[in-house]
Amino acid sequence: MKSILLAAGVGERLRPFTNVLPKCLMPINGVPLLEYWLASVHQLDIHDVLVNVHYRPSDVIDFLSRPRFLNWVTYVEENYLLGTAGTIRANQDFIGDSSCLLVHADNWCCCNFRSFLNYHLFDRPGDTLITMMTFTSDDPQSCGIVETDADGVVIRFHEKVKRPPVNKANAAVYLIEPEVIEWINENKNVSDFSTEVIPRFIDNIATWHNHSIHRDIGTIDSLLRAQQDLKPTLLWPEKDEWQISFDNHDIHRMISEIDN
Repeated sequence: MKSILLAAGVGERLRPFTNVLPKCLMPINGVPLLEYWLASVHQLDIHDVLVNVHYRPSDVIDFLSRPRFLNWVTYVEENYLLGTAGTIRANQDFIGDSSCLLVHADNWCCCNFRSFLNYHLFDRPGDTLITMMTFTSDDPQSCGIVETDADGVVIRFHEKVKRPPVNKANAAVYLIEPEVIEWINENKNVSDFSTEVIPRFIDNIATWHNHSIHRDIGTIDSLLRAQQDLKPTLLWPEKDEWQISFDNHDIHRMISEIDN
């Protein structure tokens, strides 16, 4: 299995924070968001990871060039944003004929990722090609909302509509089978996974519900609330040179001043 971590977003709603640091490197209790994602993927024994880079690329590339990511994390720089499905199509050589863990890595997510993977591998309904992580949203009209049948298979999908019928939301974390990748490659005009790929595979998408923490940290308020969440254990408890330097980054003062 391969993994693509989508980390190219600008984070307009997070300004002024994203004036000094890209959204994917926003600190959660002092550790960059993207590092938590890489640790979670590594703990699943997925050791072939691609990160797409666009906004403030030198910051992200410097982060990814640390020794702890050597030989299993690579990056691709997008001079212009390709869209979530476009990134998949552009990196077909990386994916090959593997299944793929696709993650919107600008979300803050804590859960039992091993259970999520095992559900997809062993327990999902047999005719499904995607397993979508879901969560219960406090603001469902700002999310992609899914309706499911008794087996947890998506039967309807509502992307950011007023008065959605339920509050089960798409967490934008997916396990995808090669047939879906093949369809994306064949449909060159498709660029967005949520609005163009998901509707095509209605009735073929299983769901796994995250009962723990899921936050879109695209707003300052949500980023501040994430600082109060329980910090998961990382694979790399020791601080390397990059982290020691990051500890002194101005972003920590900026967050602290707004939080207070």
